Amino acid sequence: MTKLPATVFAASVTTALSLIGSVQTTSAQDVSKEKCYGIALKGQNDCAAGPGTTCAGTAKIDYQKNAWKLVPSGTCTSMKPPDGAGSLTQGPAPA
Repeated sequence: MTKLPATVFAASVTTALSLIGSVQTTSAQDVSKEKCYGIALKGQNDCAAGPGTTCAGTAKIDYQKNAWKLVPSGTCTSMKPPDGAGSLTQGPAPA
């Protein structure tokens, strides 16, 4: 059986604890943010936008209805892109 040096063990524990802390922080941030569809400019959407996009920065047109950005909770539907308003639900992919 191989023994771990104390410094390696301590570093592992520290890393694990920092990851747990970041998960809790992310959850707190998620509550204060919401996905807002149809407001992102071309190439400026946040991750996992929908069909036709693979991840962040892949929206093909401005205000793409299936591409979203995280915005402060409660502000999405008051945002006014040229073709209407932001939406809390995903629209169709561009043709």
